[in-house]
Amino acid sequence: MACRLGVLLSGSGTNMENIAKEIEAGRLSASIEVVISDRRDAYGLVRAERRGIRAIHVDPGSFPDRESYDRELVRVLKEHDVDLVVLAGYMRLVSKVFLEAFPMRVMNIHPALLPAFPGTSGVADALEYGVKVTGVTVHFVDEGVDTGPIILQEAVPVKPTDDVNTLHQRLHEVEYRLYPEAIRLFCQGRLKVEGRKVLILEEGERGGNGN
Repeated sequence: MACRLGVLLSGSGTNMENIAKEIEAGRLSASIEVVISDRRDAYGLVRAERRGIRAIHVDPGSFPDRESYDRELVRVLKEHDVDLVVLAGYMRLVSKVFLEAFPMRVMNIHPALLPAFPGTSGVADALEYGVKVTGVTVHFVDEGVDTGPIILQEAVPVKPTDDVNTLHQRLHEVEYRLYPEAIRLFCQGRLKVEGRKVLILEEGERGGNGN
């Protein structure tokens, strides 16, 4: 049975669309059941609709607090019976209410080698610091800012001529490979969380967080 995904996004949705392409190509045994955005104008909703995926805007301004908003997200995601929640450019922190509904079943991708340069300006921060190498991290989400257990990482060299746009472009190329791979491992039941460590089980060896 294919792994059922729910995607949260706030922007253009390129990572969501790349995951959809991997599914369509048969390289990822999964289905995107619903895409939810906190922004009505998020282009990711348009991308989802064009692919026949249910796309929903849930307005944070309609709820009195973050927990109430997250309860509505949980309701929609559970209505679609999702196995894994994928954050794909989602610009809000999820609350304890959300994480308790999907324990170690919320995944995020970040354009830096965590724990270095967390937050929304990881690419610019890495350039400003003058690092020679940055990269991409896929991790499970906890209540902190980019502090959850790390699933996969890949390094990306920083060129002397790089600016935020050129570096981001090369990081995106890695993201488009790394995120589907992390999702694939989850769906195969090959991710096992032990404290801060995420163990990747051998193929055929199950007992992790997947279906």
